[in-house]
Amino acid sequence: CFVHFIFFPEINDGEGHPSSSHQALKGTSKWATSLENLLEDPEGVKRFREFLKKEFSEENVLFWLACEEFKKTQGKKQMQEKAKEIYMTFLSSKASSQVNVEGQSRLSETILETPHPLMFQKLQDQIFNLMKYDSYSRFLKSDIFLNQKKSEEQEENSAEAQTAAKRASRIYNT
Repeated sequence: CFVHFIFFPEINDGEGHPSSSHQALKGTSKWATSLENLLEDPEGVKRFREFLKKEFSEENVLFWLACEEFKKTQGKKQMQEKAKEIYMTFLSSKASSQVNVEGQSRLSETILETPHPLMFQKLQDQIFNLMKYDSYSRFLKSDIFLNQKKSEEQEENSAEAQTAAKRASRIYNT
């Protein structure tokens, strides 16, 4: 029994860099693949927040981000403080940035005494799904997203033009 190995050479542009078709997606291209990818990129979060602000629903992404940060919190006292802050900011009936979650899912203040990293997970999932199936698709069609994408494409085209010019100057100046 023989095992055959096939090696695929890396495709490079004229500068010895991997060709763009093999580079990882970034910027708006990556944001457009999933809400998860958008939320992993600080610039993506910034643009999404800008969009949600115009839609009067920025509290959704702020709540989601606060929950992500809360999961990393160490120590009972810090967890209690952050849990109370999240509750008062997003979940309480008097919350300044109240999120729209199913009524029966609301936490009572008593649960804040014994916090745990995933105590907001169910609510966070609701908000994530709300963003994913509602505002995210509108964001991908928004001027904020499309202008960012256009700007990236112009930068990329400019960089490619400069690289082509360098290549041409080497060819003609040898």
